[in-house]
Amino acid sequence: MSDVGKRVSVRSLTGSGGRHATFTDTVGVLTSWNDGVLHITRRGGQSVPIDESALVAGKVVPGTPARRRGIPAAGVRELVEVAARGWPAVETGRLGHWTLRASAEDAPPAGGARGLRREGFTARANSVLPLGDPGMPLAEALTRARNWYEERGLVPRVQVTTGGERTDELLAAELEERGWTGERYALLRVAALAPLADREPDVRVRLTRTPGADWFSLYRRAGEMPHAATKVLTGGASVWFATVEADGGAPGTGGHAAGDTAGGAAAIGRCVVDGRWAGFAGMEVAPERRREGLATAVMAELARAALAEGASAAYLQVERDNEAARALYDGMGFADHHAYHYRRAPEG
Repeated sequence: MSDVGKRVSVRSLTGSGGRHATFTDTVGVLTSWNDGVLHITRRGGQSVPIDESALVAGKVVPGTPARRRGIPAAGVRELVEVAARGWPAVETGRLGHWTLRASAEDAPPAGGARGLRREGFTARANSVLPLGDPGMPLAEALTRARNWYEERGLVPRVQVTTGGERTDELLAAELEERGWTGERYALLRVAALAPLADREPDVRVRLTRTPGADWFSLYRRAGEMPHAATKVLTGGASVWFATVEADGGAPGTGGHAAGDTAGGAAAIGRCVVDGRWAGFAGMEVAPERRREGLATAVMAELARAALAEGASAAYLQVERDNEAARALYDGMGFADHHAYHYRRAPEG
């Protein structure tokens, strides 16, 4: 019981025993050990129950795996805060060290919000970001947070970070016990910035400070929320948008141009520069233009702009199950830093 909250490695019996016994090793944070059952939260955020009668061996292990050579060093708290600043919500509220974030297209009618469960523009901009103590018991904090979102007709969610030093595994376990379901599992990945720009400038890539109609033609996530999306996307310390036009892009110098067209896009991307960090998002390539190296070209031009502003490290966020995107970013030198997911409030 004294090891609850620590990172452990546990071997358990998963077969029938005897000559054909099989064993499973589970590594993660021990979040509870009650009524003969251990719950271990893995790096990716999944909670694994293990019956103590099946235990074979276990030990406390170091808090984080060894960092790969060339990967920027950073604490989880630093990157969580940088990523939040790079994707700022339209509206925020505070509960102690929790930030409540909302980014919907407009406010619901007065008196008509409760009962609605709208989706705002991305879960990142519409969720509680817990960065410490909310200043009150957890049950009260969750009630206040839930009320805040329901007053706006939005789905109440909490962003939960896992897989690092002093992350939210215990909070995730508490939320699970209260019926808040896990969803939208993702990874935050990091890389050195300079290698991303180590290629010849590509004149097909046009960089601008705001997203135009051609950029939005490929960015489908804005949906019916163009104003909220624009506020979030253009927020941040220093933001760049990259576009490769559908016709291949007009000639230019170094990929920079001030003009804009509504003729559609073959590839797009976004980068926000904040101190030493360059955060990449909105990377999209039209299906008929894939395997032409456009994603790499877009990343390179955005990285070049970020380097010119003094950045040296890169981060991005990718869905855990998006194997194609993970493989692409593996090839660019990105490595997992930590994981995160969302806990959605139960109905009623």
